[in-house]
Amino acid sequence: MPLVGTAPAVTRTAEQRSTAQLAARVLSLLLPHRRASDPDLDARPEHFPFQLAQLADIIDAGEPIVFTLPGFPCKSPNPAKVLGHLPDEGERLSLTFLDDLCARIGRIHPPGARILICSDGHVFGDLINVSDEHIDEYSDALTAMIEREGLRHLATFDLRAVLGDLPYDEKRALVHERYAPGVEELREQVLTEEETLRLYRGITRFLTEDTADFPGTRSALQRECRRRAYGVIQRSRAWGELIAEQHPRAVRLSIHPQPAGAPKFGIRLLAAADAWMTPWHSAVLHRPDGTWELRRNEEAARLGRLVLREGRPSHYESDGHGRPQSGGSRWSPSPDRALDE
Repeated sequence: MPLVGTAPAVTRTAEQRSTAQLAARVLSLLLPHRRASDPDLDARPEHFPFQLAQLADIIDAGEPIVFTLPGFPCKSPNPAKVLGHLPDEGERLSLTFLDDLCARIGRIHPPGARILICSDGHVFGDLINVSDEHIDEYSDALTAMIEREGLRHLATFDLRAVLGDLPYDEKRALVHERYAPGVEELREQVLTEEETLRLYRGITRFLTEDTADFPGTRSALQRECRRRAYGVIQRSRAWGELIAEQHPRAVRLSIHPQPAGAPKFGIRLLAAADAWMTPWHSAVLHRPDGTWELRRNEEAARLGRLVLREGRPSHYESDGHGRPQSGGSRWSPSPDRALDE
């Protein structure tokens, strides 16, 4: 005769197994688009126990899966890298991909999934030399793009959602004071932690590339950007802490390369040769085979002709021969093809 309570225990074990399997299936949808600092790893769901545990907890509760993605801050101030200060085809394709990813998750997890775009431009705008006015215009245009394209699985979140109409300098000071790690703590981590060193070097490079018309020498610029890089990392971590406090059950995505097993899951938005490149640091080149690629604006301009949308620069069309293409522009963008390149 079976012991009393055996059936419920067996049922619960089966439920746990089913939940774990579904969590692994959700993670498998993310893996092809992983932005990795360990790209040689043949990554599988079991390499990400932190995310699997988060997903299993949400699935077991029957809740929608919420992802938070800090990013989409503003365009680079360097015109050699971008088409202007407003969102363009790079953002549109990236947002469409993220929305489609949520839709695919919803097909295997009926409560659905959504991504909260946590726009962080105001958090460190003063450190990257982009005006708050341009950041507001970028953020508002991004929200309008999400609504216009019918991307119902996406929403936006920025400092205005937390601190209202306070002056931006005051908002930055409050967030920094409450959440940012000390600079000496960061310096120690740069010296002892490979991932922090990689992040520091990546941000320093971006700051150097994004600085236009610097009056001093190259070495002076690099010293200045190394100093500012610490501030950007401090503010970035402060923003991450604030987001975690506001959305404690969300699964954290990152636009920076991440190793397997990290608390954040790095995700690519579009194909690019550089693992650090994003739509807000580049322009989009559309190739004849239908794929899309992020390039520096000056490089994309040499490979294709400029396409306008609603009177504004959108992207470049290429004929594959490294010279401008003549004729009209009629195409249907495919985010999956862009990522499967």
